[in-house]
Order: sequence, then structure tokens, then C-alpha cells
Amino acid sequence: MNSELRRDLTAEDGPLAGAVITDVSPVGGGSIHQAWKLHLLDGQVLFAKSGGASALPLFEVEAEALEALHAQADASFLVVPQPIALAALPHGAVLLLPWLDCGGSDQTALGRGLALLHQSSMSSSPGRFGWHRDGFIGAGPQPGGWCDDWGSIFVELRLRPQMEALNGLKQVSTDLNPLLLRLADHLNEHQPRPALVHGDLWGGNAACLSDGRGSIFDPASWWADREVDLAMTRLFGGFGEDFRSGYREVLPEASGADGRVEIYNLYHLLNHANLFGGSYVSQCRASLRELARRL
Repeated sequence: MNSELRRDLTAEDGPLAGAVITDVSPVGGGSIHQAWKLHLLDGQVLFAKSGGASALPLFEVEAEALEALHAQADASFLVVPQPIALAALPHGAVLLLPWLDCGGSDQTALGRGLALLHQSSMSSSPGRFGWHRDGFIGAGPQPGGWCDDWGSIFVELRLRPQMEALNGLKQVSTDLNPLLLRLADHLNEHQPRPALVHGDLWGGNAACLSDGRGSIFDPASWWADREVDLAMTRLFGGFGEDFRSGYREVLPEASGADGRVEIYNLYHLLNHANLFGGSYVSQCRASLRELARRL
């Protein structure tokens, strides 16, 4: 943590005004912003995510999603860190969160906690799908908006914008619109209930805590089919059978769920292709060809 940021945090008008930072250590794992473990003189341990001034909108969306998830989570099983402070600073921006003591290995509580969050949110949902503002999926844009039909919103606000941004898909077909319409119809037949989802649930955005509970963080939340979270846990690994069995104890798998995994994960492959290129583009092409064959 550079000296300017440290001074900004503890300045008279800073988010840690009056506090004394006794120790700072970098935290790995992030690819967009810097992350730090802060020890304060009063014994508090905090997590700080920092970036330039342009990071503030991303931090705002993240903080809002964390608050929403925290309100739905059963803290007996799942910890969602509640933001302590979000601030624009003279030399950038910062999001302060409680420090999480990670170190567990059994993911049963993580799975059960996620299912309870989904279950709780379905009973208090807005009755439609979407989100009230534009957000981000990683560093990529995630449009806001609302729709009563699940398939329509997933195609129009998730798949189509990503596909239109990805030039490499021109090699798949001259017209992908018929496939998108079939995907929307297919998902509309599913008719899930809106649930508050994490939205970017790969292994790096979840953890087992030393006290046995699970935790999720770095969300890209919206009201969606709960299966989008479950699908992503199968995309990059990091989630075991104990996670899945813990989830199923609360919410059994819906009919046809396996057949929707590739559709839901196409969104994340497209986003990665737009952000990073490389082999993600070929994975998108292969997924689209397979979905066109199946549907």
C-alpha cells in the first residue's frame, strides 16, 4: 500500500479517520484492483480493496450487491462481508470490508448457506428478473433492466450484448439470432422463480472459513435463476461434492438442470473472451455449435 493511500485512509476526512494502521500486507488473488490486509492499533483487522478513481463505480456496485446478499444470508452457514466503508480518496478509491479468516476445507456449509440464501430471496423477490442499475461482471459491463420472462432477459441482457461485442464469433455463423431466439424459448419453458444470485461464483470468489462456515464475495448480483450460480461452480472447478450435497439438502436439483449448465456458462465464457481473448474465443465457438446442435 503506497504512502499516499495510507495517509488518505487515516486523514481527518478519510474512512479510517483517527485510526492508526500498525501493519499492512498485500493480499493476492485479484486481477483488477489491489487488495490489502490492514491491522489497526485497536485490534481490528480489515480487508481493503483499492484502485484509481475509475474504480469507484465498480466498488459502488460491489458494495450494493454485498449488502443485498448479506441481508438474505443465514450467517450460521454463510458469511457475506458487509461493507464498512466506500470512499473516493484524493489519490483513488477504496472499499473496506471485514477481514475473513479462511482456512477450512469442508464446503458443506458453503453449499447449504448458498441454498438458504437462494431460498430466502425467492420468497422475497421482486417477482421479475434483472437488476435496477448497470453493473459489472469482472471488469466487463453487465447491463441493468427488468423483464418478466427469464429466457428473454438472459438472452437480451446477458448473451446478446456479449456476443455483439465479440468479433471472433463471426466464424461461427453468419446469423446467430435464430439460435438466441431458440435459447430464449427454451429457458422461458423452464419458468424458474427469481432468486438473488451471486452472479460470478467461481472458486476465487468463495471460501471456507476457519470456523467451518462458508463465505462468498466479489459478486455481480442480480435477480435470476438460482441455477446460474450452480452452473458457474462447474465451469472453472474449485467446488466439490460436499458443496453440492450441502446445497441439495436444502434445494433439490430442478428437472433439466444439467441441460441448462452450458447455456448459463456461455455468458461467462463470452465475458472472458471479451476481456482476455485467446482460447476463450474458441470455447465460445464450440459451445455455440453444441447448443445449435442440441436446440
